[in-house]
Amino acid sequence: MSWEKALDEKVAAYLPELKWLRDEPLSKHTSFRIGGPARRMAFPRTAEELIVLDGFARELGVRTETLGNGTNVLCPDEGLDALVIATGEMDSISRSGETELTADAGVSLARLAAFAWKAGLTGLEFAHGIPGSLGGGVVMNAGAYDGALSDVLGEVTALFPDGVRTLRADELKLSYRHSVFTEQPEAVVLRATVRLRKGDGEAIKARMEELMAKRKASQPLEFPSAGSTFKRPEGRFAGKLIQDCGLMGARFGGAEVSTKHAGFVINAGGATCADVRSLIETIQKTVFDATGVTLEPEVKLWRSC
Repeated sequence: MSWEKALDEKVAAYLPELKWLRDEPLSKHTSFRIGGPARRMAFPRTAEELIVLDGFARELGVRTETLGNGTNVLCPDEGLDALVIATGEMDSISRSGETELTADAGVSLARLAAFAWKAGLTGLEFAHGIPGSLGGGVVMNAGAYDGALSDVLGEVTALFPDGVRTLRADELKLSYRHSVFTEQPEAVVLRATVRLRKGDGEAIKARMEELMAKRKASQPLEFPSAGSTFKRPEGRFAGKLIQDCGLMGARFGGAEVSTKHAGFVINAGGATCADVRSLIETIQKTVFDATGVTLEPEVKLWRSC
C-alpha cells in the first residue's frame, strides 16, 4: 500500500474532522503564488491534532513539511511527494498574564500585533506589517524596523522528535534570522508566549500605522513575493548591493528584481520556481563577483526530493 493510502486510512479512522486535501496546489497557499501539488495537505486546528498526525507520518516514514502563512517559502514546480502540514487554522490567542499573550503557531504576526494594541500592550508594533505566522516568525526570529521577536519572546512550546517541550527564551538560541529551530528543522512550533509592556493605545496605533506606511512606500507589496529574498550581510544591505550591481529590473522568465526595492524578487507574472531560483543564482554570482559578498537566501527553498 502506498504511503498516501495508508495515511488516508489513519486520518479517516482517528482524525475524521481534520481538513485533509489530496494533490493540493501549493501555489494557492504561498505568497509567491508558486508551487505544484502537495501529495497530501492537512490543516490541523489544534496542537493535539498536529501531534497525532505527525506521529502517523513518522510511523509510516512519510516526509513532512510545515507551512505557516506561506510567506517565506518557494515551493517546487513539480510539487512535493510529501505531507504538508499547514498551521493556519491553529489560531487561538489568549491573555496569559497582565502583560503576556499566548498564541498558537498559526496566528499571523499582524493579528497578534493588533490584539496587543487592543489590549493596551506595547512591544509588538514592529510586527504589524510582517505577513508571516507566529510559528514561522519564531523559527527565523522575524523582525523589522529595529524590532524582533527575540525582544519579546517568553517561551515556546514545540514538538520535537522526542516529544513536546517548552523552551525559555534563553534556550532558543535567538539571533539574526536564527533560532534553535533553524538548527533542528524537524521540530514544529506549536505555540509561544510574548512578554509585553503596558502602553498607550493611541500611541501604539500611531506607531503601527507609521511603520505600515513606510512598508507600503518602500516595498513592492502589490506583487507576489516572499518578502526580503536575502539575509542582510554583516555590515551591508542586500538590496543596496544588488542595486549597485545594476540588477534592478533584471528578469528571468516571470521572476524580476523589484524596481521599487532591489532586495525583493517578485513574481511579475507567471513566474515558476525555476525562474526564481535562476534569478537568485544570477544575483548571488553577480554580487559575489563584484563585491566578494555571498548573499544567503532568507527565503526557504523547498526541494522536491
